[in-house]
Amino acid sequence: MAVEHAIVTGSAADFIPPRPSLPRLREASRGCRGCRLWMLGTQTVFGEGPGRARVMLVGEQPGDQEDRQGHPFVGPAGRLLDEALEEAGIDRGSVYVTNAVKHFKWERGAKSKRRIHKKPNDGEIRACRPWLDQEIALVRPDVVVCLGATAAQALLGKSFRVTKSRGQKVAAPFAKAVFATVHPSSVLRAPDARARKEARRALIADLAKVARFLRRGEREVKRGTARAD
Repeated sequence: MAVEHAIVTGSAADFIPPRPSLPRLREASRGCRGCRLWMLGTQTVFGEGPGRARVMLVGEQPGDQEDRQGHPFVGPAGRLLDEALEEAGIDRGSVYVTNAVKHFKWERGAKSKRRIHKKPNDGEIRACRPWLDQEIALVRPDVVVCLGATAAQALLGKSFRVTKSRGQKVAAPFAKAVFATVHPSSVLRAPDARARKEARRALIADLAKVARFLRRGEREVKRGTARAD
């Protein structure tokens, strides 16, 4: 039986369950009506990964394949991300992946039946923000990596520019560090093979900075343990 929710905030906050956990949030998100995107998407695509992941990757929204399969980053961009993480030295299995918006926003192509990605607007991003805030609060990642401008501006403010600050450590109250880089889908959209190769290299270089930050943290923990002994 469907559970009726009193609409108070007009956002996902109306659907956050009491005493939230990741499994309870994931289940509750299936019935989210915090914005109108639930009428476009096939299903809610919630984040996935270890409950205490050191790294959380945040993208914009699920794509066509993610919407159909119900899992984040399983389409072409996700496969590229998997490769980039491996080459950067980050274990994909240890990473929590999610999106700023949990439903696929799309429009029909004029000359095709394909569903074409459409960028979520500020109201849709704000409406979905409570899910992301809860994910961050529960996972408590050491590092959050924003993939693309939508995720970066959702978490770091509208003035943040990925093109200006990509690969740089940014301070934030919800993690030890935040890094931003391009969304892997932008690599796939590069105009030719040479441009795609360069964009891929730059993405890996940004993720490698995240890997180095994590290794430094591990060394500091080991030194602290050694001194304590």
